Amino acid sequence: MTEADVQLEQRWAQANRWGPYVMLGFAVLFACVTAALTPGPAERWAVGGLVLVAIALQLLWGRYGRRREPSAVGVTYYVVRWALAFALTWLNPFFAFFAATGYFDADEVIPGRLRQRLALVATSIPVAGAQSGGLPIHGGTQWAVFAGLLVVNNVLWIVVGNLTHQEEERSRARAGTIAELERTNAALQQALAENAALHAQLLVQAREAGVADERRRLAAEIHDTLAQGLTGIIAQLQVVANTPDPAGAREHVGRAMDLARHSLGEARRSVHNLAPVALESDGLPEALQKTVAEWGERTGVRAGFTVTGTAEQLHEEVAATLLRIVQEALSNASRHAHATRVGVTLSFLGDEVILDIRDDGRGFDPLALPARTPVGGFGLDGMRARAERIVGSLTVESEPGHGTALSARVPLVRDER
Repeated sequence: MTEADVQLEQRWAQANRWGPYVMLGFAVLFACVTAALTPGPAERWAVGGLVLVAIALQLLWGRYGRRREPSAVGVTYYVVRWALAFALTWLNPFFAFFAATGYFDADEVIPGRLRQRLALVATSIPVAGAQSGGLPIHGGTQWAVFAGLLVVNNVLWIVVGNLTHQEEERSRARAGTIAELERTNAALQQALAENAALHAQLLVQAREAGVADERRRLAAEIHDTLAQGLTGIIAQLQVVANTPDPAGAREHVGRAMDLARHSLGEARRSVHNLAPVALESDGLPEALQKTVAEWGERTGVRAGFTVTGTAEQLHEEVAATLLRIVQEALSNASRHAHATRVGVTLSFLGDEVILDIRDDGRGFDPLALPARTPVGGFGLDGMRARAERIVGSLTVESEPGHGTALSARVPLVRDER
């Protein structure tokens, strides 16, 4: 219920409480002014006595009966008041003002809609009698006027009553709508509070996931750069240690120094999450061509690189991912496969890029891979994780004694810069 509805009900309560006194006061005033309308002294004494009884009735009702719901007590009060008003109107027509108070509180004191309507019809009788010239009715003309006024009064209160009932229904509907909106608003506020708490929790989880992902990224970058570079340096230094030829030793030392510089640059860029060094000035096909050629020269394994389809400039994250997969695959081929030939193919096929790496090494059983040790590399798990990070996939085909074939399929995301 709105504040306006509350104020309106309070005004109605005040009107119902003081209205009978006001209407009785007007009636007494007009009766005194028109004392000639009261037939004689006995009738005037009767008017005075009835007025006092009416005042006493209102005082009793105001003190003991007003706070009750419609009941038999209310019906008794209404009937007694109607009888007093009828008698007073019979003695002086201006007491119809007092009789008219029955129009305003019938629904307040009488239970049941039918009884309320009968009470309103009863109220209209003294009112119509006063309007037609006063009671008692004399002559056919006055009876006709009385009947017509009776009909008019009842039609009026029926129309007004229906309009009032409809307005009350609308008020109840509005009150129900407001109550429902308040409940909905409360639920919404609770949901917003819960969402705020969930959002804060998600932020914490996202921050923790970001830290974990960054750790994994750095671990993978270190493995793909520093670990592989150090492996290459060790291999070159082992050759130096075992060769008596000074010129050959210097050549291998130079290669080791180049690998050290390259690894240092990769380490710096991995920390800052930048693209690999090989992609700074070249696209992915050129970077793969150089990587495969350098690896083959360093290991002595015959290695070839092929591009199929129309090469496009890829997003740096996609290019870096494919380059890291090739580096890890070549590292595995040199350390484990003992291959004599390796082939790398980069295929641009519509909306995806396919990277194939094949070797003729000793192969392995993909279902019987040993668990990764603390000192081991990221291997196939690392390559698969890299592909899946950019919504790609990695498949492995291998068999002991028959080489290995890796295939990475990733979406073709162009570099829009």
